[in-house]
Amino acid sequence: MTEYLSVSTLTKYLKAKFDRDPYLERVYLTGEISNFRRRPNHQYFALKDEGAVIQATMWAGQFRKLDFDLEEGMKVLAVGRISIYPPSGSYSINIESLVPDGIGALAVKFEQLKKKLMAEGLFDNKWKQALPQFSKKIAVVTSPSGAVIRDIITTAQRRFPMSEIVLYPTKVQGSGAAEEIAENIRRANRRGDFDVLIIGRGGGSIEDLWGFNEEVVVRAIFESKIPVISSVGHETDVTLADFAADHRAATPTAAAELATPNTKIDLLGWTADQEKRLFNRLSHLITIRRERLEKLSTAVVFRQPERLYDGHLQKLDRLTERLNQLTEVKVSNLSHRYALSKERLLPAYAKIVENRKNRVERLYQSLLLLDISKIKARGFSVLVDEKGKIVKSVADVKMGDRLDVELADGKIKVEVK
Repeated sequence: MTEYLSVSTLTKYLKAKFDRDPYLERVYLTGEISNFRRRPNHQYFALKDEGAVIQATMWAGQFRKLDFDLEEGMKVLAVGRISIYPPSGSYSINIESLVPDGIGALAVKFEQLKKKLMAEGLFDNKWKQALPQFSKKIAVVTSPSGAVIRDIITTAQRRFPMSEIVLYPTKVQGSGAAEEIAENIRRANRRGDFDVLIIGRGGGSIEDLWGFNEEVVVRAIFESKIPVISSVGHETDVTLADFAADHRAATPTAAAELATPNTKIDLLGWTADQEKRLFNRLSHLITIRRERLEKLSTAVVFRQPERLYDGHLQKLDRLTERLNQLTEVKVSNLSHRYALSKERLLPAYAKIVENRKNRVERLYQSLLLLDISKIKARGFSVLVDEKGKIVKSVADVKMGDRLDVELADGKIKVEVK
């Protein structure tokens, strides 16, 4: 009798076959990224070619190791393990590593970062700074042991001996190089007295030059207040630092030539140019002043100086007359207001004085009524105890207390019996 298997049993069997198959433990695939949408942690997408599609999973830990961004339609080389997911019965590849197909990961990263920074405007010509004609202080960010610094010093001293070269010893290759390059660019800017800043290194592979492609370096160059000359690699080498710099030089010698004038040719040319400009400026000023002088010399004020004051004297007369009129009107108004105020205020003031006088009289009479001497004169007396307090009630004394009886003409000492 035929035994029927459950779907779960068959799927488990197939999964076990997949897990044990040595050819499926590590599979090398080439395909095109499809249905990719970046997720917060693990990534789920598909790899496809002209004839088939396979689902792919890349765990967060592996995905974070990628040094380029996945994009829809990108051709890649994938290494992973094939497995079956029992609930859906579908097979997929768990990707362990992923690199672009055809070009290196660094080249992809270069193009992606270039596109991003270009969209932000970091490479726009409107931000480029002009180089000064005479650079007295030049900062150089490069390795202290390479040929770059020697070429720059030799060229600068030959062309413009007055220039001062300040080297910022920098690691230009390997781990930590980008951060050191960026920090030394910022250090030179913090010092604030440099005319030009040169960054550079010799030639090499894209890996060797990668420090100058890092975003931190590009942003440090863009934010530099000092004009930056980039001289990285050979003439055919291109880095993102070249795009961000204000000027690019093919060699360190060319960078030094950009930063310094040719003492004899450039200085003499500059002097001649300044002399010509000064002569033209002075000639123009003399012409203008001569024309003004001729115009002024024919003016009426020089032929008849007294006419200069005619208008002012007439204006002074008008203002004096106007002032007198205004003064008369003001005095008249004040006199009228004084008369009206006097008529209203005198009766009111007299009434106020009379009311105050009557009130004072009433207060005086009230005070007289409170005068103890007046009360005593009418035959009354005041009892005062030994402490000088007035006795107001029989409850205030006791047997044996001595009191003073104050009368209008004297005191009588008494004892309470």
